[in-house]
Amino acid sequence: MSAAKRFRSVEQGMIILANPTQANLKLLISHPACFFALGFGSGLAKKAPGTFGTLVGFPLYLLIAPLGVSIQFGLLALLFAFGIYCCDKTGEALGVADHGAIVWDEIVAMMLVLTVTPVQWSWWLAAFALFRLFDIWKPFPIRQCDQHIKGGLGVMLDDLLAAGYAMLCLEILQWLIAHYKF
Repeated sequence: MSAAKRFRSVEQGMIILANPTQANLKLLISHPACFFALGFGSGLAKKAPGTFGTLVGFPLYLLIAPLGVSIQFGLLALLFAFGIYCCDKTGEALGVADHGAIVWDEIVAMMLVLTVTPVQWSWWLAAFALFRLFDIWKPFPIRQCDQHIKGGLGVMLDDLLAAGYAMLCLEILQWLIAHYKF
């Protein structure tokens, strides 16, 4: 299939894929929204793009970790709002609102989880595992949110809820360890 048949341009210069199952380097660099939504390229991983996107959240969190928690939360709120825009535009370009290659939602959500996670490799591993568990499993109300809220907001919101579950579990684990000395 020729490139002309696979792609068509829009007024903003972003590439729209005719095949909604494909994301590639050309789309990644076609528009800043796609660059961010595809996690700087991590979403282009052939297997487990959400996991690769989640991993990108770790070094990005380290950039904001020295800041106060309230500033971290403020920055994450801005990144969340920015993500609604980026994920919406990239979903339109891909023809699928929550395409697997869109991983900005995982990145921002993982950064949020790390705000309540002790800076130790074992806690970070637990944070990663819990977030991925809830992001994949989608317990109530995550699955309902994922099914009924579309566009960039829906993409970002289900991962925010998964982050909330992971944060709650981490807080409970920390409390149990502090009070019962496992």
